[in-house]
Amino acid sequence: MKQLSVDLKNCYGIKDLTAKFDFTDCKANAIYAPNGAMKSSLAKTFQDLAANTASKDRIFPARECTRSIQDEAGAEIDAACILVVQPYDEVLGHSEKTSTLLVNATLRQEYEKLHIDIDVAKEAFLRALKSASGSKKDLEKEISSTFTANEDEFYRALIRVKDELLAQKDAPFADVPYDLVFDDKSLAIIGTKDFKTAIEEYIVKYNELLGASTYFKKGMFNYYNAATIAKSLADNGFFKAKHTLSLNADKNLQITDEKDLESLIKKEKEGISADKELRKKFAEIDKLLSKNAGARDFEAYLTEHEDLLPNFANVKKFKEEVWKSYFHNCLDLYQDLLAKHQAAAKRKQEIEEQAAKERTEWEQVIEIFNSRFFVPFKLTAKNRVSVILGQEPMLSLGFTFEDGSDSAPIEKAALIDVLSTGEKKALYVLNIIFEIQARVKAGQETLLVVDDIADSFDYKNKYAIIQYLKDIAEDAQFKQIILTHNFDFFRTIQSRFVSYSHCYMASKSSKGLILSKASGIQNVFIKDWKKNFFSDRKKRIASIPFIRNLLEFTKGAADADFMKLTSLLHWKADSGGITENDLDQVYGRLFGANGQAAPDGALFVVDLVHKTAAECLKADEGINFENKIVLSIAVRLGAEHFMVTKIADAAFVAGIDANQTPALLKKFREKFPKSTAIDTIQKVALMTPENIHLNSFMYEPILDMSDEHLRKLYGEVLALA
Repeated sequence: MKQLSVDLKNCYGIKDLTAKFDFTDCKANAIYAPNGAMKSSLAKTFQDLAANTASKDRIFPARECTRSIQDEAGAEIDAACILVVQPYDEVLGHSEKTSTLLVNATLRQEYEKLHIDIDVAKEAFLRALKSASGSKKDLEKEISSTFTANEDEFYRALIRVKDELLAQKDAPFADVPYDLVFDDKSLAIIGTKDFKTAIEEYIVKYNELLGASTYFKKGMFNYYNAATIAKSLADNGFFKAKHTLSLNADKNLQITDEKDLESLIKKEKEGISADKELRKKFAEIDKLLSKNAGARDFEAYLTEHEDLLPNFANVKKFKEEVWKSYFHNCLDLYQDLLAKHQAAAKRKQEIEEQAAKERTEWEQVIEIFNSRFFVPFKLTAKNRVSVILGQEPMLSLGFTFEDGSDSAPIEKAALIDVLSTGEKKALYVLNIIFEIQARVKAGQETLLVVDDIADSFDYKNKYAIIQYLKDIAEDAQFKQIILTHNFDFFRTIQSRFVSYSHCYMASKSSKGLILSKASGIQNVFIKDWKKNFFSDRKKRIASIPFIRNLLEFTKGAADADFMKLTSLLHWKADSGGITENDLDQVYGRLFGANGQAAPDGALFVVDLVHKTAAECLKADEGINFENKIVLSIAVRLGAEHFMVTKIADAAFVAGIDANQTPALLKKFREKFPKSTAIDTIQKVALMTPENIHLNSFMYEPILDMSDEHLRKLYGEVLALA
């Protein structure tokens, strides 16, 4: 982007604007716009472009709005290339995009690769577990809460049972339907006092019967163990190989067939299960379950799997055993996941430690802010490692409030409450720096539209902003359009980094908006008007307030030349008799005339003022700096001359030693309370003082004054005569 062509109609009060900005030899253009001229409207129009939103005229929505913003090739500017910096937005925060400032690409890619490999293995393991358990619950939380005290320690839970699982030879509870057996309603019943008592009584009797069993032994060889052995022997061809099985309890009994073994086990089991007292104990348990409609499925399941009942004496341990059974049946996937997790753990730690040590662009952004801006707090990056590694999307800023030698951490919300408006604005600038640095890192070509970012800042922070904008202007990928209504800011950025030829002044007329090449930015009197004092009548008249100021500063308000020039800004007894020769002599005594003189030395200066003001009425629309001063002087002299003539009290006028226009207006209203001239004279009193008493530190009043308003007012003053 080397050039930018802007053609707008009816965009937020901009009736018509055609302008071209050149970035070939200067990457920044600056526009001084008086309040109400166009500054915010232009920024809003660019913001619409950045947001891919249509612009409009809010006051007159029926007016057709057109917006064309193109580069030197006639192509519309890409929305992604536009960044508009508004004057102040307290709630603006950095976007997730700006978090890329923290990313070391190599570290993050390696870290993410570790996670991807683990996540693939994890997904396969959980899918197998879901199939094995039939559960619809969050398995990670279930497993974590089963083996640890928390719901978010999945890997710690897996590691905890590793040795137990590897030592486990079978999966006795792999067929247990998890959601049914460990349903919240079922567990609530199991946890009651009555149920616990019934279970204890059942277990006592069950153990008694088991102890009396011919073949089963409590804690060593139960129903499940026997059935598992029978199946294993059959699966491995034990009986087909003509082996026989001799049971220790009955050495004369030789089992040669799988079915004989299963029949023996079944008969022994039924002998225990059919015990009348045990049946009575089970009936009590069944009765407790049947009271709750929500536990009917659980009751039906226990009826078919009564051998599980003793396990409910310790539900926590039973749940662990059930999960270990599921794990056992997915042992390969379990081991693969755990191996990947444990292998990555060390490297993850190394990467995290390396990330914590790295200095990233975020630190540079924060250092820029901490070192350049004068605020009562310092910034730190709190979760930088987590953002670097992709664990969290956004950086959390830490704030430390400083008061002399004392400091204390403070949350952002509390900090905002204690900051001044200027300090809040400085914090806002931090967000802008984040956004800009993100674009620098991404290599994004950007048109930065800055709308009075330094407005109302103290000078230290204002200059810090200017320096930052200057730094940006040195980056080839950034182009800037800086908008301001603060002339001191405008003058400063021109002196620092925006070339004079790239500075503009905006003026608003009934037809539209005009951007004129700026003039008078740096000491207009010395650099322009003084040089042309004898050759340009407008600049000659415009110089009178400056020369008067210099006389006041160097010789005092009692100086004769100071008094003479005062008579050219206020109507005094001698005002009409001061000639061009008189003005030349004042100039010569201050600067030395070097033989120069006005072409018509006998011409009265007041006549020259009005003659030149008449020419100003015909001038083209624009900033018209000299025109405004000439018109302002002519307006005041004409109004005061009218009042002095009407009041007709020479002694009263001679006695006015300050604020002459208001003093004359007060006297005039006393004598002519119903005069229609009062409204016009009041406008004169309001509009002209700052415009006439101009010095190098007070440009804005005259620049902010509309050229059209002064022309109209001068016409009204002429009509008073």
